[in-house]
Amino acid sequence: MPVKILIAGGFGVGKTTTVGAISEIAPLTTEASMTSAGIGVDDPGVQSAKSTTTVAMDFGCVTIDRSLKLYLFGTPGQARFGFMWEDLARGALGALVVVDSARLADCHPAIDFFERAGLPFVVGVNAFDGRLAHDVGAIRWALAIGDHVPLVRFDARERLSVRDALLVVLDRALDRSTRERGA
Repeated sequence: MPVKILIAGGFGVGKTTTVGAISEIAPLTTEASMTSAGIGVDDPGVQSAKSTTTVAMDFGCVTIDRSLKLYLFGTPGQARFGFMWEDLARGALGALVVVDSARLADCHPAIDFFERAGLPFVVGVNAFDGRLAHDVGAIRWALAIGDHVPLVRFDARERLSVRDALLVVLDRALDRSTRERGA
């Protein structure tokens, strides 16, 4: 069974890395070099060595078991590409919102989008270099998300860590589907 999952979040949080870490095919990316025109518009953060940016989407897939294959669609992170999110979300069963704990404000548009759309989502805090800028409780409070929204710590570079985060997304989508059938 094919399942569409979105990988979303702000600019430079690790969405492309997340898709690439788990995809069993060479991921399709639409990376373009960052130019001087983006200075002051696209801020990857002080510590970042980022030199490219996603201008359309990323795509990858991973087989969970013989009956389940995930198709991963990574969204662009810049606000100017936000018009694409609705099309990318069509048919998705859930989303992983990737967050940089040092730049929490950058993920609010993604969280707001999925809350408005009613699409189940999980907040995945990317542990850059194994560290978080804040503890998980403080991050939940700063993002103003309720306990019903799973918040997981993961490393976008590590396949097993990405797998575990995606399994939480699947669990959330399955839980919602079960509740809707019972209603």
